[in-house]
Amino acid sequence: MIEDQVPWLAAASRRKRWLVGVSGGADSVALLHMLHGAGFRDLVVCHLDHRLRGCESTGDARFVAALAKRLGYVAEIGKADVAALMKENPASMETAARHARHEFFARCARKYRCKRLLLAHHADDQAETVLWNLLRGSHGLKGMRERRAILTAAGAELEVHRPLLGTRHAGLVGWLEERRLRWREDAGNAEPLAVRNRLRNEALPLLSEISGRDAVAAFARGASDAVDQAAVVEWALERAGVMDPQGRLHLPVLRGLPRALRQAAVARYLEAAGVGGLSRELLSRVLEMLDPAGPPAVNLPGGGSIRRRAGRLFVAH
Repeated sequence: MIEDQVPWLAAASRRKRWLVGVSGGADSVALLHMLHGAGFRDLVVCHLDHRLRGCESTGDARFVAALAKRLGYVAEIGKADVAALMKENPASMETAARHARHEFFARCARKYRCKRLLLAHHADDQAETVLWNLLRGSHGLKGMRERRAILTAAGAELEVHRPLLGTRHAGLVGWLEERRLRWREDAGNAEPLAVRNRLRNEALPLLSEISGRDAVAAFARGASDAVDQAAVVEWALERAGVMDPQGRLHLPVLRGLPRALRQAAVARYLEAAGVGGLSRELLSRVLEMLDPAGPPAVNLPGGGSIRRRAGRLFVAH
């Protein structure tokens, strides 16, 4: 059974309250039904209408609200004009929609006094994320974590859990079909508009055809291996003592580390400070600051900078 591929279900506390993001699509609907079947009763079903698909978006919201009511859960339905947000702050549709969701989830967290958020990302999503991050020039093999704290633009912290990262989309659809459970199809997922759609529908199938292997499984497995390697790096950095008591990077210690560990230390420090879009180019420029003759500051994506002063590196906003 597919539930056996989701060890989180057996390990997580049923006594705690959880927020769960439900779009109405197969993946999030399957997650909600699994949670219900596993005995999770204190759930808040969170759905954001992005207002991108007209009546279809309204239908999704109604479907999720009705499903939550039938299962005995509270539903929080929000709206965001993603198209307008894209005009106000130029960004891709995916980025604008993600920011809108994060802020919506942050509002839900405050209203229901719960920072724990469940999302239905699965192995296929993981493969797309790894491939896209590589193409963008990210540092290392970067995928999604099963558990991770994220900081929203408004400064709210969410504890995000992704129980389905080890499962495949096709398996979730099959699980729903076996039980004759309904979900909503987003016709936009098949259109070659967003980068994610093209990776999912064109790039990954082509890579599978060329290699004669399951490209999704390969990328997802690589992301899992990267998590294990990251744990080793964290252990090494902790033993090295790269952070001072004030939470700044200690330059004398950094200079004594191999380049790979120096780069990892900077990347983890910036990620912890809420800096996104970490590229190899950015990390290389920050590492130049270790040289006393290097730049005293480097601008960061999204505003602010990382600065060198008195033998320390620190983020300033």
